Formats: sequence, structure tokens, C-alpha cells
Amino acid sequence: MSRRVRIASVNVNGIRAATRKGMLEWLADADVDIMALQEVRAPADELAKALPGWELVNDEALAKGRAGVAVASRSSSVEVRRVLSDDETLDSAGRWIEVDFDIDGERLAVVSAYVPTGEAGTPKQDAKWAFLDAMESRMPRLAAESPLALVMGDLNVGHRELDIRNWKGNVKKAGFLPRERAYFDRFLGSGVSVTGVDGSTGPGLGWVDVGRRFAGEVDGPYSWWSNRGKAFDNDTGWRIDYHLATAGLAQRVTDYRIVRASAWDTRFSDHAPVVADYTLGL
Repeated sequence: MSRRVRIASVNVNGIRAATRKGMLEWLADADVDIMALQEVRAPADELAKALPGWELVNDEALAKGRAGVAVASRSSSVEVRRVLSDDETLDSAGRWIEVDFDIDGERLAVVSAYVPTGEAGTPKQDAKWAFLDAMESRMPRLAAESPLALVMGDLNVGHRELDIRNWKGNVKKAGFLPRERAYFDRFLGSGVSVTGVDGSTGPGLGWVDVGRRFAGEVDGPYSWWSNRGKAFDNDTGWRIDYHLATAGLAQRVTDYRIVRASAWDTRFSDHAPVVADYTLGL
């Protein structure tokens, strides 16, 4: 029998800090079944202490105290994969983990992803291009292997002008570069040839931006706000945290929301949780 499965994605900006600031209180009422975490910044033992009672799988960054992704659930996973690409020069440690679940007879693949922030014109941006290239290669194979698949996380790109309040001031900055946005044009496009906002072309992968489909053609809703100035109070934000679903899974969405805190000083992270309900099970 099918049932509602509530799935969340949260960049926690340090799991230990997040739990001190109220994440556990939010979780107590959120009724989440599966949760993708980014910027965990803690080893497995510390993650387990921070989230007692959850089944946890994680992937730590090579640099201590940096990045880190994990998937937390209320039931055990079936399979875990921690490699984004066969390219040994790509450092995806702490940035990509795939976890398969059996949901009442249906196989669900969940990815927690943390795309590098990048910095235009620097080696940091080169690392981001390499990561996005690897995603573009992996995502069609993942969809072929798992028709019900979900790539979630802090993907560090605002896809469209609707996704950044101050988009005009960011067109030459990492996070809103035309070439970055073109990857998402292809991720979410359909057909043998998709023309990106930068003029590049490539095959559409057919994934669905659950947030944009559910919210419609409106500004935001945003998921991240700079700590500078009054960005949160003025809702001068970015929508860079996503649920990207295969077409088959996107048809199962019954609800979607970004859980924006009531006030700046009540947040447990500079990112808001992104939560969606899916109908799963045979």
C-alpha cells in the first residue's frame, strides 16, 4: 500500500552547531522520514551523537571540519554509493552520497549533494566546473538505474532570475554565472538538444525541479540568505537548495515547502530546510 514519505534537505552549516541552535526541536515536529544533510563538518561518531535515533550514512571531506554530506532516515538503507565519478582527479569526498531505500516494495535512490561554491576566474571555479561535469555524466545513468531518484542538496547555483532576489548584481559571480545556469538548463530540459542560457547546447536530461514546479513562476521562495546586512529580514535571498527528481518521482509529489524561520535569530542554519512529500510504495 502506498504511503506518504516526507523527505527533507538541509545544509546544516555544521551539525553540532545546528543541533545546539534548535535543529532537534524542529525535527521533533517535522515528521521527516528521510533527510539529506550537507556541510555536516563532523565525523560519523559526532554525527551519530548529534542525531540520536536516526539511521545514518555519511561521507566526510578529505579536509577535517569541511563540507561533509549524509543521509539520515528512520529505516535502514539497502545500498550506499560514495563515488560520483571514475575520474580520480575529481575531489567529490564529502560532497556526494547516493543511498537506496526499499519503500514498501519500491526502490528509491536518494542523493545528498554539496556542489562547491566556486569563485569566478579562479581554480575554485575550475573545481566547480569539474563537479558539475561529473553530475551531468552521472545523473542520466542514475535515472536509468533508478527510475525513482532524487538529487537533493545545496547545489550552489541559482538557476533562473526568479531564484535570486538581486540577480542583476550577480551575473558575473559564482552561483549565477551563465555557464553554471546552463548546466541546470540541461539537467531540467528535455529533448536531444537543449540550448543553455550561455548559448551552449547539449542533451536534456529530463529531471524535474520540484520546487519550481510546485511554486510556479514566482520570485523564490528562497532557501539561503547572506549573514551580511539585513538579507534575511528583507528576504534578499537565493534559491540554491533543491529537490531534483526523475520524471517518475516528480509525479508522486503531494506537497513542497521551504521552512523559513520566523526570525533571523531563530535559525539553526543560514539555509532553510527544503521539504517535500512523496507517495511511495506498491
